[in-house]
Amino acid sequence: MPLVVDFQGGRLTSDGGWAWVAEADATLDLSTTLAASLPDPRRRRGRHTVQALLQQRIYQIAAGYADQDDADALRSDPLLQLVCGRRPACDPDLASQPTFSRFENAFSARDCYRLAEALGEVYLRERERRGRPTHIVLDFDGTDDPTHGEQEGSAYHGYFRQHMYHPLLVFDGETGQLITAILRPGTAHAGHGALAILRRIVARLRERWPDVTIELRADAGFAKPEIYGWCEAERIIYTIGLVTNPRLIALAQPLVAQAMAASVHAAGAKARLLGETDYQAGSWDSPRRVIIKAEVLTKGLNTRFVVTSRSDAPETLYAWYTDRGETENWIKDLKLACFADRLSCHRFLANQVRLLLHAAAYVLLDTIRRRLLQAGAERLTLETLRPRLVQIGGARRPPGRP
Repeated sequence: MPLVVDFQGGRLTSDGGWAWVAEADATLDLSTTLAASLPDPRRRRGRHTVQALLQQRIYQIAAGYADQDDADALRSDPLLQLVCGRRPACDPDLASQPTFSRFENAFSARDCYRLAEALGEVYLRERERRGRPTHIVLDFDGTDDPTHGEQEGSAYHGYFRQHMYHPLLVFDGETGQLITAILRPGTAHAGHGALAILRRIVARLRERWPDVTIELRADAGFAKPEIYGWCEAERIIYTIGLVTNPRLIALAQPLVAQAMAASVHAAGAKARLLGETDYQAGSWDSPRRVIIKAEVLTKGLNTRFVVTSRSDAPETLYAWYTDRGETENWIKDLKLACFADRLSCHRFLANQVRLLLHAAAYVLLDTIRRRLLQAGAERLTLETLRPRLVQIGGARRPPGRP
């Protein structure tokens, strides 16, 4: 059988799924919204518009190319050029690494704020796509972002035992949509800045949807009296973990004794009981409802406390609180699939810009995932979704070829 070799297959791309990413971008109007919020921070106008730079950088991150250096190889990719509005082989190449470095390092604090506001606007539009919501759950969480070098804001955190940043992330607890991502110095307390961010988000939600009810859910890092007080004054329902202390341990002792007795009666099997009490810390202006979990495990006693303004039964309330564990999976997607822990610039503000760009890539991939779920597909992590849908080969065929 004769062997025919044809070198006219066309220009190739290893990431045919960029077409899906661009479609998600167009559906959300994401890159357009982000670009419209920003003045051009560069002193010299080049051939790349702000929107083109945002598109290229976010699309590259979504496809798994987290570093600015990747642009040097990808700037001539025919499909990336096409989805970024350029004609392959006709128009100039896309932006290179030095262009991105200058671009991201030119942002001011005000520019970062505008970019975060624009990302929030994208969330609002998408959240009401199927109708105005009547109830919103805000899941607040912090995460560790290891640093490597003399980066501004990098500091050693005793709990995580590393030099790091300490970003604050806010998700919609019902849909998993990312609302905002705020970079904080490495020594920042878990709840640092949370109330200020909560105020801004609540104001935007109520401006958009005046009748919406809002609920806050967070771990013990956000157990701060000013947060409780503000939520009560603003009619925000809250469920927040509490750090264990001797007074709480004493209040839990009767329930702990019952749980231990139940475990002994069951021949050492796991036993878990839930109860409640009124508790007022020294820094609180009034008593509040606290849910107690007393759990006996083979490895020892596990006692937890949650302060809340909800009126559910303790079992229901604690199950509602532990549902926030899903936030850890969303953070994992953001960090592992969208490389949000790759903040290697020296300037703190440049790293804040990067965090928001990685957050935008998460929004695009998560939008694709939610569309697939609506179509009946199985739920995938973003790490699994990308090689199945984005990192697939493609070819640009010459004119006239099948």
